[in-house]
Amino acid sequence: MLSTGALRAHLLAARLAGPVATSREVSLRSYRLFAARDPRVTLGLDPGQDWGERELLRLMAEKCGVSDDPEHVSGPDVIDPERTLAGLDAFAARLSDAALRQAPVLFGTGHPHRLLGFYAALADALSAVGCAVLTPAQGRCIDITTRFGVRTYNLDYVRGVALVREPGARVPGGGTGAHSHSPLPVRVVLDAAAEGRGPLPELVVGDHGWVCGAGQLGIEAIGLADTDDPALFVGEAEGRVSVAVPLDDAVRSAYYLPLTRYVLNRACLSQ
Repeated sequence: MLSTGALRAHLLAARLAGPVATSREVSLRSYRLFAARDPRVTLGLDPGQDWGERELLRLMAEKCGVSDDPEHVSGPDVIDPERTLAGLDAFAARLSDAALRQAPVLFGTGHPHRLLGFYAALADALSAVGCAVLTPAQGRCIDITTRFGVRTYNLDYVRGVALVREPGARVPGGGTGAHSHSPLPVRVVLDAAAEGRGPLPELVVGDHGWVCGAGQLGIEAIGLADTDDPALFVGEAEGRVSVAVPLDDAVRSAYYLPLTRYVLNRACLSQ
């Protein structure tokens, strides 16, 4: 069993918390864009109140532990490991509740190269206790606006985790997919589930647009978010995201393995 102290040490050593790779400049740019309601950073969330840059900075200081000093404009950003640990505990509690209810669950990630293994282990554990891990709209084409223009991606699932791929990039069901912030994939998945008269998810687990897009539609959503992802924390503050865990979401995939063990143990889902 991984202790809280051991996990805290790992968070700092792996730079999942403490000084992280995300720069202060990048975070502040995201807050400016969010305040302007730029869809690249609202991630499918339609905020219920006006969030100016100062309000966002105060929120992110509260939720993540970044500096609330607007004059601090450069260098690495910082995540308080205590806030990460508290977020992981709350995240595990929502998984435990879903397991007890044998609720249908949807997993989706915009960071497949880094976080696929983390989500897949959780999907395996929930499936083992009787939760339906949903996989609607397999292979569906989705047009997503990127900085390179509109691109068409295919929806795929790997070990029960949804992601998007460029057409022909890899054999379906294997490897990893594209980095995406878009809420369109979760909307397509939910539409397909409704059209097929199958179960809708009672919990969505993931990041980026998967969490914000689901939360905006009134589905319980929990996820991971970096200091430059204010949308998840705004969603949590406004009650549309149940849990947003602050951590660096782009370190080496192996560094998330201790988090997997910790969450599964806390959720009483360890095999």
